[in-house]
Amino acid sequence: MTDDHKTIKLDQFLKWIGVAQTGGEAKLIIQGGEVKVNGETEMRRARKLVIGDYVTVQGISYEVELT
Repeated sequence: MTDDHKTIKLDQFLKWIGVAQTGGEAKLIIQGGEVKVNGETEMRRARKLVIGDYVTVQGISYEVELT
């Protein structure tokens, strides 16, 4: 997460919220089509998330809040 741009990569976000333990695990979850960003299936692990984006994984939605 960078303070100057207030973004976080999708794979880092999955680790931060505890859905994935490692970057490799996050990659498998994303490439498996199990993650949606703002309602759309996202296959890019480096997708940059911004404040207000919604990430849905395992049936739970998380709002991106970068403080």
